[in-house]
Amino acid sequence: MSATNLDGADLAAVVLGGLINPDIMQQIFDISDIPLPFTDRIASGSHDNSAPSWTMDRLAAPDLTNAVVDGDPAGTDDSSNGIRVNQHSQISQKTLRVSTRAQDSNTIGFANSLAYQVMMRGNEARRDVEAIMLSVQASVADDGALVPGKSAGLGAWIVGTDIFGDATGSAVRGALGADGGWLDTDTDGLVAIPTAGTTVGLAVSTIQDVAQSIWQLGGNPTLIMARPEVIRPLSSFMFTSDAAIATLTRDKGEDGPASAQMSVNILITDFGVTLSMIANRLQQVAFTDNDNLYVMDPSGAMQSFLTGWNTAPLARDGTADNRQVSADWTLKVLNWENFGVIADIDATSAILAVPA
Repeated sequence: MSATNLDGADLAAVVLGGLINPDIMQQIFDISDIPLPFTDRIASGSHDNSAPSWTMDRLAAPDLTNAVVDGDPAGTDDSSNGIRVNQHSQISQKTLRVSTRAQDSNTIGFANSLAYQVMMRGNEARRDVEAIMLSVQASVADDGALVPGKSAGLGAWIVGTDIFGDATGSAVRGALGADGGWLDTDTDGLVAIPTAGTTVGLAVSTIQDVAQSIWQLGGNPTLIMARPEVIRPLSSFMFTSDAAIATLTRDKGEDGPASAQMSVNILITDFGVTLSMIANRLQQVAFTDNDNLYVMDPSGAMQSFLTGWNTAPLARDGTADNRQVSADWTLKVLNWENFGVIADIDATSAILAVPA
């Protein structure tokens, strides 16, 4: 105690927490409130069994010899059935246990501990699914015993060939890298994981090549998606003397203070396709130190549900309430020709104008 008065330090020093009421803001700030860039841009649908399937077909290339003599009989059969592909459904979940005492206590920032946990764990599960959909995970058939079913990620679906098996250039990999893709010879219709290749620096011309490949196959790519560690140096490269882009200028006659341009987030190709550059904070490395950059037309994919997101009560255990937040979902890549990948990127290497 002060020699002359009772002060704040004296009140705070009283045992068991002192005598001053704490001033705690009644709000919790979620610093991880991150959107789902891929989920938000693809369609949402449903399926009716654990191995949904669909068909893919496309028009044949133009035939420059398409001419017949007047009166000739019809030629050979030009009809085509396309191909049938399928995926496997995956159950993702979060479980939680909250005691009745925790629920009845006067807590900071929320009124009900159980409801808060359900909300937060549900958001975590959706983030998990976003990251899985952008991974190179192979599909797996559920065996009903020890092996859970898994949905193939986008990185496993994309291959450098069209549905007829012809090379397209839509998948660019480092040395020793190899495509995965849908296995039409597998009785379970599985999608295989790609093989990691030697890491290389990202080249801008490669992005142009992949986008052109998608466009020539009939897709309309609109965005580039990668981890921030890949997007940021790509954006910064556009300001260097090595970048073959138009000089950034400010519109004439624009009023108001000037802005300091620090990034490029839209690329306009020379064949009319505009690509938005999206840094996805939830996308993970494809393999250790190997990054994927996706060029995509999101209309070619769908997040499909056998059972949508729901919260189910589990058997009560003592004085705790148990809940399960889950969904039975899969990623349908309805047309892998709408997507391209530049794989095996070394995010620490300098961006190049053309491959080294």
